[in-house]
Amino acid sequence: MSAGAVPVILQARMGSRRLPGKVLADIGGRPVVAHCIARLMGAGVGPVILATTVLPADDELARLAERLGVRVVRGPEDDVLQRFGLVADYLDARFFIRATADNPAVDVEAPARVLAVMESAGADHVVETGLPVGSAVEAVRTAALYQAMAQARDPYDREHVTPFLYRNPGRFMALSPEAPPALRRPDIRLTVDTPDDLAFMRRVLTRVGATGGPASLAAIIAAADEVGRDVKVE
Repeated sequence: MSAGAVPVILQARMGSRRLPGKVLADIGGRPVVAHCIARLMGAGVGPVILATTVLPADDELARLAERLGVRVVRGPEDDVLQRFGLVADYLDARFFIRATADNPAVDVEAPARVLAVMESAGADHVVETGLPVGSAVEAVRTAALYQAMAQARDPYDREHVTPFLYRNPGRFMALSPEAPPALRRPDIRLTVDTPDDLAFMRRVLTRVGATGGPASLAAIIAAADEVGRDVKVE
C-alpha cells in the first residue's frame, strides 16, 4: 500500500437475513458487490479490501473479489468488529474507510470528504448525514477500532462495528457533518436490502446508463427521481 493511501474495508457476506445472496445479485450484468468495488476503487483514496466470513457460502464471493483485484480477509460471521480487526492487522494505516457491499450507488466522492474532516478535526469516527440511504461511508481511526474491539461487549456493537464509537462520546470523538447541499436526499433509498430495493436499483442504474467511469451520485439521484415517478419503493 502506497504512503498516504487509506484502505477501504468493504464488508460482505452471502447470508443476508432479508435477501440471501444479495451481494451477488445481478444489476446490469454485474453483481452488486462488483458495483460497490468499482465505485470504491474509483474514489481513489486507497486499496479496497473485502472482509467476509470463513463460511463456505462465502467462497464464491471471495473468488469474485480476487478476480476483481481485491484482497480478501476472512473472519467471524457475526463478530464483524473482530473481522475488521483482522483486516487492520494486515494494514499500516492510521485511518480506514468502512463500506458495505449492499450499496451499489455509494458516493464516489464521500471517502475523500469524510477523511478530510477526520484529519482536520482529529476525530475517531466520521459519517455524513443527509445522503440517500446506502450512499454514505464511514471514516474510522484504526486506534479507535482496536479500542472498540477490546472494550465492546454488546453483540450489536460487535456485529455493526462502529456504534460503540459514536455511543461513547466520552471516549471517542464522533462527528456527523452534513453532506453537500446538492446531495442531501435522505428520502431516496439506494441500498439493496429487499427484493423491492433490488428491482428499484436495477431500474435506477439502467437509467443512468454506461459512462466512462462511475456515475456521480448527483446523476444517480436524478435517475432515481425519474424512476420514482412510475415505481413505488416501500
